[in-house]
Amino acid sequence: MKFLVDAQLPRQLASFLVTAGHDAVHTSELSLGNRTPDRTIAILADRQDRTVVTKDRDFWIGHVLEGCPRSLLIVATGNITNAALLALVAAHLEQIVGLLSDCSVVEMGRDRLVAHTDRAPGAPMSG
Repeated sequence: MKFLVDAQLPRQLASFLVTAGHDAVHTSELSLGNRTPDRTIAILADRQDRTVVTKDRDFWIGHVLEGCPRSLLIVATGNITNAALLALVAAHLEQIVGLLSDCSVVEMGRDRLVAHTDRAPGAPMSG
């Protein structure tokens, strides 16, 4: 699976995802780095068929209103250490990937995963 990790999350998360066998980039690797606007991140993610990994619920608003980005992993843990975040992702990565293959948005809390979909799996986005 391909991921684009947003600025509020550690670069180590993207590195972990790569180590786990996925294609992942962090916004710090983009031409504007962590100053890349959310809209640009969403468009780039869709062009590259990536899931945006973020704490920023503004991406969910864009997803619902405009269908961009198409795929989101929202980290809804509140304040969490980098080590605890990486451990949480590691513990649930297989399930996250499975849910994202069927759902457009997965929300990861400290103690649960919630899958959201606003369209039938595999259905094209209207625009």
